[in-house]
Amino acid sequence: MGISLRSRWVFLPLILALGAVSLYFLRLSITQEPQPIPEAPAPPEKKGPIYKDTHREIAPPLPEYFPIAAKANTPSDLPPIPSWNRPPEEHVPESTRLYIGFTRFWPLLQQVVVSYITAGWPPEDIYVVENTGTMDANKRGLLTIQNPFYLDYHRLTKILGVNIITTSSLQTFAQLQNLYLSEAINNNLTYYFWSHMDVAVHSHEDKEDYKSLYMRVVDVIRETQRPDYLLNKETGKKGEWGVQFFAYDWLTMVNVETFAKLGGWDTMVGYYGTDCDMYSRLSMNDYHQPVQDAGMIYDVTTSLDDLEVLYRRRPKNANEARDTSDHKAGSVNSTIPSPNAPYLDSTESDTINSTLFHDLKATLEQIQQDKRDDNYRNSWQLRQNGGEGEPYYYDPDGFEKALQMTIEVGTKINEEKWGHKGCDIKEAGVKEGDQWRVEHDGTFDKRKMKRR
Repeated sequence: MGISLRSRWVFLPLILALGAVSLYFLRLSITQEPQPIPEAPAPPEKKGPIYKDTHREIAPPLPEYFPIAAKANTPSDLPPIPSWNRPPEEHVPESTRLYIGFTRFWPLLQQVVVSYITAGWPPEDIYVVENTGTMDANKRGLLTIQNPFYLDYHRLTKILGVNIITTSSLQTFAQLQNLYLSEAINNNLTYYFWSHMDVAVHSHEDKEDYKSLYMRVVDVIRETQRPDYLLNKETGKKGEWGVQFFAYDWLTMVNVETFAKLGGWDTMVGYYGTDCDMYSRLSMNDYHQPVQDAGMIYDVTTSLDDLEVLYRRRPKNANEARDTSDHKAGSVNSTIPSPNAPYLDSTESDTINSTLFHDLKATLEQIQQDKRDDNYRNSWQLRQNGGEGEPYYYDPDGFEKALQMTIEVGTKINEEKWGHKGCDIKEAGVKEGDQWRVEHDGTFDKRKMKRR
C-alpha cells in the first residue's frame, strides 16, 4: 500500500532537525583546534645513583730508574759512594737523624734517598716515613709499581740500608711534621733534620775548601752548639734558634725544644699555609731562622733516567788493570760473584768537579726549571693511577680531589686564624696570642692566599 502525500510531510521536521545537527557538528569540527592524542604514561624513574664517566687510560708501568739496585742482592752490590763524599768510618759524635716523608710516586723517593747517600749522609741515619695509609702492604710486597702508594720496601731497607717508619693512617703534612717532632722527643734528640721527598741533592764540588754536603751539615750542628752562637756582644744576651734552613725548608734542621714550646704544628691547617703559620709563630716569639748552605738542593718533578750517575762512575780504560781500590765485586761474607760485577769491573771512580759532575748539575737544573714552568708544580703526584683491587686501594682521581678540598679548607682555616690572607702574617701586625681574635684585614678584598 503506498504512503499518502500528507503522511510524507510528517517526516519533514525530523529530516530538517537531523540536517541542522549535522551542520552544527561539521562547523564545530572546522573551527576548533585538533585535540592532541594522549601520550603514553612515562615509565617510572629508576632508583639509584647516576654514575660519572670514570673511564681513564691507565698510565704505562713506570720504568726502572735504578737497574743496578734492581739486580743487587746486598748493599755491596751497589757502586761505592764517591770517595770525596764518604762519611767518616766512625760516625761523627753528633746525631744526624734525617726524616723523609713519602705518600706517592716511588721514583722521587728513591732518587732523594740515593742523592743524600751519595752526598755522604749515612744511610742508617735516614728514616723514610711511609705515609701511604696502606698499613703493612708495602712491607709484605702486596702493591704493584703502578699503585701511587707503592714503594720498594726491600730495596730501601736491605739494599740502600735506610730505615722505614710506617704511619698507622694517612697523615696530613702538619700531622707528619708533628710525628717527626714526637719521634725526636721519644728518642731524646735535641734537634733533627727533615727533607721533602721531591728534591735531589749533591755536594758543592766546584767550591774551594771542599766538604761533602753531609759534613757541611755537621759543621752547622757544631756551629749551633758553640757557647757564643747567636750571642749579642753588646747586650750579652744569647738568642735562640728555631730552624736552620737549607734552601728554604727543602732540607731543615729543627730545634726540638723550641717547637715543643710553641705546641708544634697546627694540624687544623693540614697543608698549604701551615708552614707560614709555624715559621711566623717562630718569628713572633723571636726565634732565629738562619739560612745555611751545605750543598745544592733541587726542587724536582721527575727522576734521573738512571740513578747510577749519582755514584759518579766512568768507563775504565781497557788497557788499565782491574781497579779494586774502591769496591769489592761480591756480596759481604760471600764468595758469590756480584750480579753487577761486569759493570763494577769495567768502571772506575770519577774525579771531583769533573765533566760528569757538571753534566749532572746541568741536568738537575733543567729538571728544576721544568717544574717551575709546570702550571701544576706537583703534577708528578698524578703519574700513577693503577692498583685497583690491591689492599687499601683508593681511587687516584678521588684521592687527588679530596686532597685539594682538604688543602682549600686548611688554607681558609689559617686565614680565619690570623684574619689575614698570605704568608706575611707577622708583617700584617699580628702577634702571638692574636690567633682567632682578629677581624679580617684588607687582604680578604684584594687577593687569595698564594701557595708556597
